[in-house]
Amino acid sequence: MFPTTSGGSGFTVSLADEQATHRLMVDVAALVEPGDLITLSGDLGAGKTTFARALIRHLAGDETIEVPSPSFTLMQAYELPRCAVIHADLYRLSGPSELAELGFDDMPERALILLEWPDRAAGFLPADRLDIAFTLSPQHGETFRNARITGYGKMAARAERIARLRNFIDTSGFGEASRAHIQGDASTRSYERLLLDGQSYILMNSPRRPDGPPVRDGKPYSAIAHLAEDVTPFVAMANALREHGFSAPAVIHSDRDAGLLILEDLGTELFVDGEPPAPIEERYEAAVDFLVALHGDTLGPVIPVTANLDYTLPRYDMDALLIEVELLADWYLPLLGTSVTPGKRDLYIALWRDALLPTVESAQTWVLRDFHSPNLMWLSDRRDTARVGLLDFQDALMGHPAYDLASLLQDARVDVPEMMEISLLSRYTRARLAANPTFDAPAFARVYSTLAAQRASKILGIFARLDRRDGKPQYLRHLPRVGAYLQRALAHPALGPLNAWYGANVPALKTI
Repeated sequence: MFPTTSGGSGFTVSLADEQATHRLMVDVAALVEPGDLITLSGDLGAGKTTFARALIRHLAGDETIEVPSPSFTLMQAYELPRCAVIHADLYRLSGPSELAELGFDDMPERALILLEWPDRAAGFLPADRLDIAFTLSPQHGETFRNARITGYGKMAARAERIARLRNFIDTSGFGEASRAHIQGDASTRSYERLLLDGQSYILMNSPRRPDGPPVRDGKPYSAIAHLAEDVTPFVAMANALREHGFSAPAVIHSDRDAGLLILEDLGTELFVDGEPPAPIEERYEAAVDFLVALHGDTLGPVIPVTANLDYTLPRYDMDALLIEVELLADWYLPLLGTSVTPGKRDLYIALWRDALLPTVESAQTWVLRDFHSPNLMWLSDRRDTARVGLLDFQDALMGHPAYDLASLLQDARVDVPEMMEISLLSRYTRARLAANPTFDAPAFARVYSTLAAQRASKILGIFARLDRRDGKPQYLRHLPRVGAYLQRALAHPALGPLNAWYGANVPALKTI
């Protein structure tokens, strides 16, 4: 029995045994998101409940969790690390009119819903869903199944992605690898850890970034801010960093058009420890030393990707810096229930333009852009700056070296004490002076404070946007920390006019 929705995009796979069915489940699990609806179709005994049970256990990270069939309870709810899951079975319903009694209309918006016997809800299913239809094939044996995976509406692209991911893993020689989801961050990328023949690897799934609506001069925000649209910049930077002796992951296999990479696994040792997480000073010192070494090199914008292709790093220009600080006015202030007049907004931009001029007029180097604790791994078996494992640099630009130092020492997710920040900033400037007596430490300190304030303003806007637009309120817990960093940076005398503007227009900054 099959749902009646027409159209859709999908593919068919043959499942010779339970292991093949489990593999399909893992492929689907890799791409599910909170709020998805997955319908499970097929006759009695075709494997719908078996598939749902395996998926729930996989998402829970616990193969022993009890997952009873909802045939009699009609619905089972699970609170799992990735999202809430609702497992429903409509077999005992006589028709769609009983859906309201089941509570179908009141299911949580951010829950993943697994729905067996969706034909019982014919005509009432959402347009956007993924259907997995199982059929028995007795002539091939008791365990053999055929499965048709079909995406309807917005889920059509997801079904195509599942098929492409399966093909990439198979052609890369990782079809037999065990796979475990890695909890990601705010980006649209997803990651899995692959284990094959005793070796661990990382699967990066990074679909091409779609253009958003135009926000200025016909360009979307991502184009103005120079955000990577595909994985080519990541591949280019990973190779270039490794050529300079730094610990970026090796690219083992790639499908750049699809945005799929298999990478060296840099492990799980972090730069923070404890609860709440606190910086491990020795590791932060090594990260500072890495930046000293990076900034001591002569680094140009043109980076080879392949023998026939180069990638050119964009400049962290004034337009990019300004569009980022505007996020504070566009998202953070509305979160606080306030706004600024057009005149005050124009003054805000003018003050930032003046403050940022020394930044864009200075000598440029590679700016990794997301150089902070979530993107750093400690490689204790390596030496010196190679102990700093680098994970996230696809949005790298040519810009001022102070940006990455500010990103590290004013970590949005970790409290870096002010005295530690001062100590590590001094460590950086002393090392730069030792290597180059003409290094202008006071000028660097001014730009450091400017970029720290710029970055904090951007992050306040991004975290507010993640809450209001994307339904991710968990980032709001970081706002007090980022606000404190912003006040710390604005205290530099050169930023007096900006400090006054914030004091007059963002009064909640003092109490968040």
